[in-house]
Amino acid sequence: QVQLVESGGGLVQPGGSLRLSCAASGFTFSSYAMNWYRQAPGKERELVAAISSAGSSTKSADSVKGRFTISRDNAKNTVYLQMNSLKPEDTAVYSCKAVTVVAGTLYEYWGQGTQVTVSS
Repeated sequence: QVQLVESGGGLVQPGGSLRLSCAASGFTFSSYAMNWYRQAPGKERELVAAISSAGSSTKSADSVKGRFTISRDNAKNTVYLQMNSLKPEDTAVYSCKAVTVVAGTLYEYWGQGTQVTVSS
């Protein structure tokens, strides 16, 4: 059974840090690119950061560049999102997604999400 379980969310003051984790099971984690998305109330879901299957390539949204870092540990089947210098506008539900294409077929798996609230 495929599972993606996020953890590490919570309440943090502006300027603070959090590290989100997404633990994967039930599929070959090292074959999948991993993405972090977020969705704030009343807003569209936004791609925050992405990392290739081997971890050799990453990208991040302009809104988080220089503050958030995505990484992965394929030995632990886990992807991370280190979030520094948090701002109130970073408040959202953060979800991870696994994605790969095999023989022209797209495979995607989503986690349930973890709430991040940035407030004083």
